[in-house]
Amino acid sequence: MALRCAVSRLGGIQRCAFAKPAVRFSSLLVDSTEHKFLRDDLGLSADNCGVFDGTWTGQGATVTSYSPVDGQPIARVTQASVEDYHRVVKSAREAWVKWRMVPAPMRGEIVRQIGDALREYKAPLGRLVSLEMGKILVEGAGEVQEYVDICDYAVGLSRMFAGKVLPSERPEHALLEQWNPVGAVGIITAFNFPVAVYGWNSALSMVCGNVNVWKGAPSTPLTSVAVTKIVASVLDKNDIPGSVCALAQGGLDVGQAMCADENINLVSFTGSCQAGRQAGVAVQSRFGKSLLELGGNNAIIVLEDADVDMVVRATLFAAVGTAGQRCTTTRRLIIHSSLYDTVLQRLKKAYGQVRIGNPLEAGTLLGPLHNQKAVENYQEALEDAKKQGGSILCGGEVLPGPGHYVQPTIVTGLSADSPVVQRETFAPILYALKCENLEEGIAMNNGVDQGLTSSVFTRDISRVFQWIGPAGSDCGIVNVNIPTSGAEIGGAFGGEKHTGGGRESGSDAWRAYMRRSTITINHGNELPFAQGIVINFD
Repeated sequence: MALRCAVSRLGGIQRCAFAKPAVRFSSLLVDSTEHKFLRDDLGLSADNCGVFDGTWTGQGATVTSYSPVDGQPIARVTQASVEDYHRVVKSAREAWVKWRMVPAPMRGEIVRQIGDALREYKAPLGRLVSLEMGKILVEGAGEVQEYVDICDYAVGLSRMFAGKVLPSERPEHALLEQWNPVGAVGIITAFNFPVAVYGWNSALSMVCGNVNVWKGAPSTPLTSVAVTKIVASVLDKNDIPGSVCALAQGGLDVGQAMCADENINLVSFTGSCQAGRQAGVAVQSRFGKSLLELGGNNAIIVLEDADVDMVVRATLFAAVGTAGQRCTTTRRLIIHSSLYDTVLQRLKKAYGQVRIGNPLEAGTLLGPLHNQKAVENYQEALEDAKKQGGSILCGGEVLPGPGHYVQPTIVTGLSADSPVVQRETFAPILYALKCENLEEGIAMNNGVDQGLTSSVFTRDISRVFQWIGPAGSDCGIVNVNIPTSGAEIGGAFGGEKHTGGGRESGSDAWRAYMRRSTITINHGNELPFAQGIVINFD
């Protein structure tokens, strides 16, 4: 498809206008007065290019992004072809030759400016997230804030990540460790966090000295384009090649090409366990590095001494938030038998007060599911739950009208090993289970394939330490008296088992984006060999 470019309002960045039109709708939200922020603030138009390496292009299929709010088309994006992808990677690797030599604190300064730019566009970008993904407005803005926060964190990190000086057993020798950038990082993100997950990866990767190639989710392409425009405006202002943060928005073919590409040193993949398994195997088959952030079948354990008010508020937030489409969503509530009826009675009342509706409207707590397939998965899970002996305590209905709205649902009467309880369904479905003690609760918590996040509610300090110790939760995130969702950026984020084992965001997660060199320097005049070997020459 032939393309020509015009200049948008956002930082003088180029955007594409199409010489050959795709299938047209009579109206697009991007052209409406109500959604003029898409044009005026974010630089989007009816037709957008999904490929950026300093220039906006795109030779792949043209897709239309639909809003889950009401099913209306927002705008079109021309995706990357596999050829586009390889060209972008080549450009990124060329940029890396210079970018890796920029001192880390100076790289941090660029990331600081990206954070400031995101602050400026927080409101319109958050609104786009709500419109395209479906999460409520406060969550959309909060997701942009997560990118801002990790930029702040990365700026400090740019002056702090350090190697080691270790004692050498040989005289006049120095033994060191140094961390260097891996090279090109491929970032594959999911629809449910179309801004934050890219931010977690790209901010750390940049200060570590890498270049990034991003493939956003196929169903949130406008968010990928808008974020890239904001980042690119900062790079352009500092005379840094745009391909340091390249975009190859595309489908499965682009993702497969990235996983198989030996020019990509690290693939960070966020998605389902099934897709992550395929991605991980593909990367490992070429001995590449992967960082996998996959699914979670997360549980809250409620012991008999728990604060019930806290339990109800935490469960509502974690089970209903983002319409159950967080990887950290609470899907299983394991309640001590003495509190089982009380907690469920309180939760049922709370669920009945949840306002369901347009996520762009103030006061809405539960927006739509992302697409019709998610609605079908919701219905299928509830049918399976009934067949396996479960009962619907509240909810369970798909709401009529445009958009993909469902009721938040609590299911009782199932055992912890029921097949439907064992699988992760990306929807606001909560399975209520009963336990008699912490040990039984831990067994239930650990008795699923995934190991992302978990929480216990108790006032007993001895149980807290049992929970966080070697005989406790086997998850990567182990909470006490807080929900399973809402992780802070300062800690490493990720999980065990089928969740993939990767870690993003804080703590020492930066190490995934670097390679470690062990260095021995002989600064003397002798050459002692290892193991006492002596070599003499006449």
